[in-house]
Amino acid sequence: MNMEFNEVDYARSVFDAEIEELQRVRDHLNGSIKDVANLILKSKGKVVVTGIGKSGLIGKKIAATLASTGTHAIFMNSAEGLHGDLGMICSEDVVLAISNSGNSDEIVSLLPSIEKIGASVVAMTGNRNSKLGKAADYILDIGVTKEGCPINLAPMSSTTSTLVMGDALAAILIKRRDFKPENFAVYHPGGSLGKRLLMKVKDIMKKGDEIPLCDKESSINDVIMTMTEKSLGAVCVMNSDLMVGIITEGDIRRALSRKEEFFNLKAKDIMTRNYTKTDENSMAIDALALMENRDSQISILPVMNGLKLVGMVRVHDLLNVVGR
Repeated sequence: MNMEFNEVDYARSVFDAEIEELQRVRDHLNGSIKDVANLILKSKGKVVVTGIGKSGLIGKKIAATLASTGTHAIFMNSAEGLHGDLGMICSEDVVLAISNSGNSDEIVSLLPSIEKIGASVVAMTGNRNSKLGKAADYILDIGVTKEGCPINLAPMSSTTSTLVMGDALAAILIKRRDFKPENFAVYHPGGSLGKRLLMKVKDIMKKGDEIPLCDKESSINDVIMTMTEKSLGAVCVMNSDLMVGIITEGDIRRALSRKEEFFNLKAKDIMTRNYTKTDENSMAIDALALMENRDSQISILPVMNGLKLVGMVRVHDLLNVVGR
């Protein structure tokens, strides 16, 4: 091997080569991608992504991205399609067929059957004059002039181009569907993402005997004892079954300035009457925003069901689930 060969510089040159090809594909974009998006949005069926080899691997990712962002999409290996899997395609479907050359035997062999079924065909190809290109209803041009591979054989720039074209189509559909984070969460219930977007306040809050309570006539000493025992940094002040205020550690510190009368104070004398609260069915991420997006941040929220106090939630409990 040439001792002057610099791996880092060469790796950068591969990045540069693929970026250059992506820019070329970007510049060739036309109204076809809008037409394809309209076709998918109007379709009463699903998107069936198909490909073989490296194109198939990229196709799996495109199908997964579409499916997770509100488009009913599946992947069908083109070779398996020739042996029965074509049965998953129906007349109302959109078939997104991926082949850089447009002449892959497995893809081309599927076309007569797809035509008989009556499904629409979108070709993602670098050769619009290929058999696939000529048979397609729409073409998304992924053509590149050279691969990132030093011998210009292994698919590199072409697979990158295919991947980004799929991402661009998915992103257009996300915008057109007005797809929201909460919609995304429905398809990702597991792991930290699902927790972040789906968890409700009632799933995290302290409740029952964990809630620190005192009567509005309670002495300051009783308030401090309750706050210490429950270790939530606040006490909810009650008038019978109705919450009328909250006392935080900050309220206690401020009350200490009233030295002579401190131990004669009652809960009603130092409580915050106009307190911030949240509903038990609020999303955890929204409760965290309520606590943080204010002039003075708060560390705990009373949780309500209508006018009834049902729990308390701490900022660090929310952060453990939602993160920042």
